[in-house]
Amino acid sequence: MAHDELMKELDRRRENARAMGGEAKLARRRERGSLNAEERLAALVDSGSFIEVGLLGTAAGGGLDPAKTPRDGKLTGYGRIDGRDVAVCVNDFTVKGASTGATNSKKLGHMRKVAMERGIPFVHVGESTGARLPDAMGSKGMGAMLGNDVTQFRRIRTNPWAAAALDTSFGSSAWLACCSDFAVMKKGSVMSVSSPGLVSMAIGEKVDPEDLGGWRIHADMTGLIDRFVNTDEEAMQEIRRFLGYMPNNSSELPPEADVPAGSGDRQNEILDILPEKRTQVYDMKKILEVIFDTGSLFEFKPRFGKPAIAALARLGGRPVGIIANNPMVGGGAMSVEAIRKLIDMTVLCDSFNIPMVRFMDTPGFVVGTGAEKKGAPGHIMNLMNATCLTTVPQITVLVRKAYGRAYVALGGGEHNDEMVAWPTAEISFMDPVFATRIVHGLAPGDDGFDDALAEIQKDIEVWDMASIFSAHDVIKPQETRDYLIRMFDVHRRRRSGGLGQHLMQTWPTSS
Repeated sequence: MAHDELMKELDRRRENARAMGGEAKLARRRERGSLNAEERLAALVDSGSFIEVGLLGTAAGGGLDPAKTPRDGKLTGYGRIDGRDVAVCVNDFTVKGASTGATNSKKLGHMRKVAMERGIPFVHVGESTGARLPDAMGSKGMGAMLGNDVTQFRRIRTNPWAAAALDTSFGSSAWLACCSDFAVMKKGSVMSVSSPGLVSMAIGEKVDPEDLGGWRIHADMTGLIDRFVNTDEEAMQEIRRFLGYMPNNSSELPPEADVPAGSGDRQNEILDILPEKRTQVYDMKKILEVIFDTGSLFEFKPRFGKPAIAALARLGGRPVGIIANNPMVGGGAMSVEAIRKLIDMTVLCDSFNIPMVRFMDTPGFVVGTGAEKKGAPGHIMNLMNATCLTTVPQITVLVRKAYGRAYVALGGGEHNDEMVAWPTAEISFMDPVFATRIVHGLAPGDDGFDDALAEIQKDIEVWDMASIFSAHDVIKPQETRDYLIRMFDVHRRRRSGGLGQHLMQTWPTSS
């Protein structure tokens, strides 16, 4: 063929690929308010920054017409987010439900491999039906489709991963959400191992999609998703925001940002939020919003493990990780779900060189038959392991209650670079009321209880701990922001240049 004809043939093939599944399918998506693959990509990456890889890929088998499988259902390539390179895969549901086939598996694998080797973030925007049965059936299909992964599913791949689970997210869309460092889900979507139809056939009864993997299941019960949104556009913005806290890879420090006007101006409000009565609850989130840069608090799993808070934020423009107790829920006593959430944040921060600050106000761990049946002792020890293996700069702030094993698991004792307390801190093996019952055999309302309680409470105040230098200092709540900024300046000056040792590099995601 002459050059002109070849160029025209290339243009024709490109046009066919960019048509996706055809105008009829694209129109149906518009009617229900879902963006198509190219629109999601445009909302994710900086304008004009995307260069596509694999545009001409098509189905490789199963009797499918290659002309009817443009891009084989996956849009892959490289873009920029806030000027930084990322590798991207956006599933195109209008082409065979973005089912996993031989060609698009190679495209996805290439993106993950390049992202890992070049040290740039990887983003997967999922919406899929699962495996493409004509490609995967039989021994030849299994041999071609499975067992050829180019990267290991582990926390440290040298680069951060982010994923979205949108609309119908079965099979690979679920796998990649669960092995990513950050996952966002659109409300109304379903994320599960298999489709409701297949599950119904397997168990012989009708399964409701919401009960199988609706967003509320993952928000309240599984903890597999970090953030929930209402629209595709919001999902893409959440990924952009997450990556704004992340370095390109684990060999770099996270990026700094300008400090918003007014940050730090409201420190005296902390005393208005923190109750004077030790048994009165309050919302720890309100205190965190005052201390950290204005508008920077980015909470993970807000409806899961609610007695604890796990978040990213900025302090003087620099990213930090936060784990904190929230007395507003269960008095801040840590459930198994709360423990899992704090472990995830701890490992994420240590993996990507993000300093950590812990705010402690907890009576301990949730106890009882329910907690034991969920394996509470094992989860508590996992939290202890994560705390002991943390190598990024870490500061613990004792706000109020710091009781029992929870004191150690949350960074008390030697498990920090600095540990300070507010004058309101109380440190002991257990709650003074329980201790009074055990030591003196007296319960609230008994004669002599108040005197016995007062005697025990004298020993829980922070002054004795400060006097033996087990607490490095006692500071006023309104001094906390300036203290943290200055101390992190000191502890970032380590021989590694502020990088962690990444001792948790093989810790699994979705733990």
